[in-house]
Formats: sequence, C-alpha cells, structure tokens
Amino acid sequence: MRFRDRAVIVTGAGSGIGRAAAIRFAAEGARVLACDVTDGAEALAAEVGEAVMAMRMDAGSEADVARAVDTAVQRFGRLDVMLANAGISGGMANILDTTPELFAEVLRVNLIGPFLAVKHAGPRIAEGGGGAIVLTASVAALRSGAGSPAYSASKAGVVNLAQVAAQQLSGTGVRVNALCPGLTETGMTQGTFDYARGAGKADRLGRLNPLRRGARAEELAAAALFLASDEASYVNGQALVVDGGLSSSHPVTKQDYGRTAV
Repeated sequence: MRFRDRAVIVTGAGSGIGRAAAIRFAAEGARVLACDVTDGAEALAAEVGEAVMAMRMDAGSEADVARAVDTAVQRFGRLDVMLANAGISGGMANILDTTPELFAEVLRVNLIGPFLAVKHAGPRIAEGGGGAIVLTASVAALRSGAGSPAYSASKAGVVNLAQVAAQQLSGTGVRVNALCPGLTETGMTQGTFDYARGAGKADRLGRLNPLRRGARAEELAAAALFLASDEASYVNGQALVVDGGLSSSHPVTKQDYGRTAV
C-alpha cells in the first residue's frame, strides 16, 4: 500500500501502460483520476470501482490538463503524483515522407502534453509537500531505430524535459523522472502484436533484446510506480530504461551465446 491516501493523475489511462498503472495505483491505496481521450478511462473506472474517477482529456490541450489537475485537487483534496503517459505513434513514415502537420501533432501530444503536466501539476504537488511526476518517454528517445522521426524526436524531448523540470523544481520536493519503455504490448502497438501472432511469428517480437520478448504493460507500470513511490525518493531527473536490454548494445548479428558476430 505504497500510495495509501495519495492522489494520482494518470493520462493515457484508457489502455496499455496507463491502464495497468492506474489499476496498480488503486490497488496500492491511491485515489486515481484516470484521463484519456477515448472512453477507455470510463471503462476502467467502472471495472475498478470508487478508487478511480474517469475524465475525458486531450493531453496536449492546456485547458484540459489544467482542468484535470483542478479536478483532482477538488475531489481528492491534494495531488501527489502525475503520470503523464498519453502518447501517439504518428505512424512509421520516414523523415522524407513526414509532413510538418504530422510532426507538429506528434509533438503536441507527446511533448507539449508532458510539459503541460509539469507546468500545472508541479505547483499543486509542491503545495502538498512534494511528490513525483513521471513522464513516459521511450527507448526511441535514446537513438535511432525504435520509432518514426516525429515520435523519436518527441520522446527525446521528454527525456530532456524531465531533466530540466527536475532542476527548475529544485527545492519544492517534486521529483521528475522519465520512463523509457522498449517494445511493449499496448493499444499503440497492438496491431504489430496481433499481426505477428496471426502470421505465426510471435517469436520474433522483441527478438533483438537479450530477453527475446516484448514487455507486458504491467512490467512498465511496475517501473512507473517505483519512480512515483517513496522507494525512489532520491531518484530525480533520470531516464529509467525498461527495454529487456535492447539499448545495452550496438547492433550485432546475434547467434548462439558466445558466438556473436559484429
């Protein structure tokens, strides 16, 4: 019960990592405002019960983010944790085929959204004596090969935003960290997982990482809850990579253990 009597906002709570995290927060004693642009948050609230309140919210809209923060404080009397998890992939177009409009929309949701979460949630969390903000980034933030140009650039911005925010909230008791998932089965990636399974190629999912599998949303939720909890009380301004070891190596041709060739 690490979050007993604490108030938490989770964006992108309608599916994937956000949904799994909201369920875990509630199970560990938190009161949760589950936000999503779809009706998934309402379905989650109906499933979990009174510990979860649902709200429709566009994570890239300042009015919506401010309303969510105000609602959480009004309903719960405080705000302790913000998990800014909402994001979009923007497809897999290469840089030459990406339009400025698509790039801008991906940045609006994936980067401006976390910025707004810090801007509006940070002061309210500080008012209560401190807490945590967790921003969902990606291994695509670290180097090429894990996402489209727009997605990768937006997530790289999230990592830097966590670092800058941690510094600018110095002395407030508010910690800010980024979470960098590898391939995870979520609403965003469901098509990829379904296609692989339908084609009898499920064993290829995540085959490039040492664990040779994709992650479950619950595994990323566990990492997010760690960053939000008192167990991470001295972790601040960091990017926690949870990718099965994918980013631990340069590209290689992988054979049997002990016989890996460059």
